[in-house]
Amino acid sequence: MPRSNDTGTATTTGRPARAGRRRTLRREVPSTVGLLADAGDFAAMRAYRSFAFDDHRDYLDHVDRLLRSLAAQGIHTTIALFDPEEYADYCADRGLDPDTPGSRTRFTAALGGATGGLPYAGQPIDELVPLLVDSAVRQATWEYASSLLAEVGRCADCGEDIGTASLERATEALRRLVDRAGPGHHHLVCSVPAQHEQLVAVLHADTGPGGRPQVDGRDGLDFVTVLAAGLALGGPGGLVLRSTPEGGRDRVHGWRLDRGRLVPLSAAAVFNAYCTDADTGDPVGPEPGVEYCPGYEVDEPGPHH
Repeated sequence: MPRSNDTGTATTTGRPARAGRRRTLRREVPSTVGLLADAGDFAAMRAYRSFAFDDHRDYLDHVDRLLRSLAAQGIHTTIALFDPEEYADYCADRGLDPDTPGSRTRFTAALGGATGGLPYAGQPIDELVPLLVDSAVRQATWEYASSLLAEVGRCADCGEDIGTASLERATEALRRLVDRAGPGHHHLVCSVPAQHEQLVAVLHADTGPGGRPQVDGRDGLDFVTVLAAGLALGGPGGLVLRSTPEGGRDRVHGWRLDRGRLVPLSAAAVFNAYCTDADTGDPVGPEPGVEYCPGYEVDEPGPHH
């Protein structure tokens, strides 16, 4: 209740001021939201009686409103995929009851720290879900490629760590790929078949008139790691670079991974690869305005076998 001081000016009891400080402090405490993006994962969580939702669309709408409410308060929020199987394992390992909100909260907090998640930037939920799924796939691909590099071991001849050497070669190969592509926007795809899954990394890079390439740090790391895994494993794989120069025709270049080396493809091989349906093997008409070009040397032969 307001009261008067000696000068007759109204002051407050201090409670609103304390509440205001708490709201200010709350804006400096980040939030993490675990999202059940997949309908199957949502259905699995319905087995818990404490889970309050029975319709996936309604659940997504409530998450959308929650995210917008947190953003309106100035609270930084990270969204991470909530995996029911990982959640069950998490609870079993720690002796937690999985059918409680508190256990879900603990798992979500750990999830945000482990995967990094995706910062919320005001996207509608239907745009956010595919972005989140793509981010999770890229994280899983990077983790698998990194584990493959860690397991390759050392060269029997010189003792050098093959995984580390392959990362260095892949980094240099990416620099040469973008440098020699010239000014413009460049779209690169690297594909490496591994024992348990197909590793695929996608990278966008821009090179200005000054010749200095701009590569996103995280996407560049993912791409280099997958390419390094292909070099280290010594098996098959491929890389395609599509360049879009300002005011010019698109150019497509290609390479194959062969015994630990990135080998340039001929223009005819690039054409055949691009103009063949990957599922059926049937020919596909070439794109208008696209020039199919040979690859160029970007990789020195590796010393390890």
